[in-house]
Amino acid sequence: MRSGRLTWRKAVLSAAHFETPTARTLVFDVDDWPGHLPGQHVDVRLTAEDGYTAQRSYSIASASGLEITVQRLDDGEVSPFLTDIYDIGQPVELRGPVGGWFVWRHADPAPVQLIAGGSGIVPLMAMIRSRAEHGVRTPFRLLYSVRTPQDVIYAEELRRRARDDRGLDVQYVHTRVRGSRVGVADVNTHAWPAEFKPAVFVCGPTGFVETVADILVALGHDARGIRTERYG
Repeated sequence: MRSGRLTWRKAVLSAAHFETPTARTLVFDVDDWPGHLPGQHVDVRLTAEDGYTAQRSYSIASASGLEITVQRLDDGEVSPFLTDIYDIGQPVELRGPVGGWFVWRHADPAPVQLIAGGSGIVPLMAMIRSRAEHGVRTPFRLLYSVRTPQDVIYAEELRRRARDDRGLDVQYVHTRVRGSRVGVADVNTHAWPAEFKPAVFVCGPTGFVETVADILVALGHDARGIRTERYG
């Protein structure tokens, strides 16, 4: 009998690599993984030798299979283990996929606007990868706000996809370099206009997401078409 998506499953780390000095991608082998939609997430549970458990939710980065990208938080309880200690062949428990609102389906013909802040790029990257994997030509735009060029997660893959994936446009705002955050001019210049009725996905820190959503509404976008995922 197949287990449900909210059942805890054993997962083993099969591969890993750093995207930046503080962000690490983890690739899992998972018992009876049911598949997922881009934009969904998983819960990760760690259990210490004394029985203490800790769990956190992480967005899925992959179009198929199961990958997550974890940003280390220096005062975090789980992320430092996953980025610095967790090794190939070691087990964890996973539950998911979780979420049904913040998802993109490749059969949707509407143009897509992705706006990411920092590690908020992770679920949006799953959408970009799914677009390529399914061979669709849905027009995609990504506006990615990050402190410096060195902090860009998936930097090399994004460069390659912006060059080779027809209909994908990628623009960056390096906030620490220029000394200001994403504003109306950035969204007005790099996002689809409201009259195109795009499917909009915004992911990042809470303040970033709320600011971007307000800008989009001010520029005429229908608030009901703006899907948000936030953290912190």
